Amino acid sequence: MPTRRPFAQVDVFGSGQLTGNPVAVVLDGTGLDTDSMQRFANWTNLSETTFVLPPTAAAADYRVRIFTPTLELPFAGHPTLGTCHAWAEHTGRQAADVVVQECDAGLIEVRRTPTGLAFAAPPLIRSGPVDGATVDRIVAAMRIDRGSILDAAWVDNGPGWVAVALATATEVLAIRPGPVNLDIGVVGPHPPGSETAFEVRAFFPKDGATVEDPVTGSLNASLAGWLRDSGRVDGDYVASQGTALGRRGRVHVTYDPDGAIWVGGATVTVMSGEVDL
Repeated sequence: MPTRRPFAQVDVFGSGQLTGNPVAVVLDGTGLDTDSMQRFANWTNLSETTFVLPPTAAAADYRVRIFTPTLELPFAGHPTLGTCHAWAEHTGRQAADVVVQECDAGLIEVRRTPTGLAFAAPPLIRSGPVDGATVDRIVAAMRIDRGSILDAAWVDNGPGWVAVALATATEVLAIRPGPVNLDIGVVGPHPPGSETAFEVRAFFPKDGATVEDPVTGSLNASLAGWLRDSGRVDGDYVASQGTALGRRGRVHVTYDPDGAIWVGGATVTVMSGEVDL
């Protein structure tokens, strides 16, 4: 028989009502098997759905499993912040300065900042330059000229991202993608003095179609390291994402003196209640 479980849907990285990326959070996933979690994630049809479980690591406050409609992820950014927000509300821990989340990528710290919650970027599991054949696939998928790509690299911290740098945010916003078979992140700078420093777009395949994610924490986390290491930024910045979808995502990137990268933004509960699973 299904069990009634606490549930929340949280808007993450928005700059106003319903302008970010939603995540569904089942706040008690105890007793659910993987198939049940995957079926529910497929039913919600959001980019990610999460399930909160008791931690197995002594240092963690809770454990989370993260699912897209078709597969489980070891880590994802906006689900990390949305889950932490929902867990803190549910447990009365909103005042906690630092929370430790356990996921398949390891232990992720989440801290409270003036702009909302922020997670510490996990290490990359794949990095380095992209081979020519993969660049050809990107060019075809993004329907852009090869000469417009300033740089491309693997920036995979779990979901599988490959990053592409274009010269301007205008070029990023002009992309009209075709079919993709990679998880592709595209970034380009806004003019100096703009509200945000970069425009980011994220594309991935789903059921034979190309999907654009409204705001993507994992991609912005890996881009932040790549942009710094390649000399494209020299300090904290704010990126915009979701513009092409009518959203107003704002991702705040902070570099600590010790080299840690923090990726944060607003989190707001939009729906709360119970779900029978």
